[in-house]
Amino acid sequence: MKLTQKVGPRHRPLRQGPSGTGVGTAFGTFGELLQGVLPERDGDFLVTLPVARWTRATFRPDPGSTDLVVRPAQKQKALRLARMIVEEAEQTTGGLLTVNSVIPEGKGLASSSADLVATARAVGQALHLRMPASRIERLLARIEPTDGVLYRGIVAFHHRTVRLRAVLGSLPAMAVIGIDEGGAVDTVDFNRIPKPFTAADRQQYARLLDRLTVAIRSRDLAEVGRVATRSALMNQALRYKRSLEPMRDICREVGGLGVAVGHSGTTLGVLLDTADPAYTHRATAAAQACTELAGNVAVYRTLSFPNTLCTEPALPVPV
Repeated sequence: MKLTQKVGPRHRPLRQGPSGTGVGTAFGTFGELLQGVLPERDGDFLVTLPVARWTRATFRPDPGSTDLVVRPAQKQKALRLARMIVEEAEQTTGGLLTVNSVIPEGKGLASSSADLVATARAVGQALHLRMPASRIERLLARIEPTDGVLYRGIVAFHHRTVRLRAVLGSLPAMAVIGIDEGGAVDTVDFNRIPKPFTAADRQQYARLLDRLTVAIRSRDLAEVGRVATRSALMNQALRYKRSLEPMRDICREVGGLGVAVGHSGTTLGVLLDTADPAYTHRATAAAQACTELAGNVAVYRTLSFPNTLCTEPALPVPV
C-alpha cells in the first residue's frame, strides 16, 4: 500500500516508512532590525537580523513504537510539531527528537522559531517528506507567532500569521555587542498585548520599511543602523527597555552604526561594521562600556547570504 501526502488538491506518493535519522538546523536572530505594524490588514511585521547562533535538531524514528519523545523534555513545542508532521503524513511511527541549541531562550533571539524550523527539517528528512517553506509556515502557524528564520537572508515577515512578505537581501557582516536586561518573555503572551500604535505610527513603520529595503539593497549599513535605532525607540511604547538610552550613548561614543533590540525580548545591542579599520577598537570600547552598564556582554556576528537578491523567492537554509 502506498502512503500519500496531501499537497493542495493532489496526492503525491511518499516512500514507505522511515529509514534513518534526520537532521535539521536553523539560525537565530539578534532581535529585529525593524518591527511594528503597517497600515494594511495583517500589518504586524518584522525584519530579521540573522546571527551565527544555531539550533540543531535530530529525529530518530522508531517504527516499532507509537511514542514520540523529545529531549530535553521542556522542548514541548518542538514535540507538538513533530507529532503534527507524523500525523499529517499518515505514518505510524514513534521516535526520539533531540533539540540542541546555543540560542538563549526568552530573550527575543528567535530561539523558539529556530527550534521549530530545525525540527520540521529533521522530521521531514527522516520520514522522506517534502518540506518546502510554505508547508513549514502552515504548520508553524498552528503553534505560535514565528520569526522568519526558515528563509535565507534578511526578510520582512508577518510573524503573527507566519507569512513571508519579501526577501530584502543580504548585508556585509556586522558585529552586535549585546547585553541582556534579564528575565524572559513568552512569545505567545507578548503577541496578545494590544498594540498602542496610531495610524501615524503605522505610516511611519511603512516609511521605515521602505528606507530599510533601499538600505539593504544598497548595502548602506549606516542607514540600516538608523532605522534599527528608530524602531527600538518606537517599541518603547510596547515593551520598555531601561537600557536603551544608555546603549544609544555607548553607540555614539564608540562610533557604532545604531542600536538593535529584541522587540519582544530582553536584549539590546550596538551594531558595528566589521570591515571598519577601527572595528577592533570600537568593539573593545563597546564591550567594556556594556559590561559596566549591565554586568554582562555577548558578541554576535551577523550572517551574510551570497546570491540572495531583494524580492527574489528564498529557499530554506540547507540542512
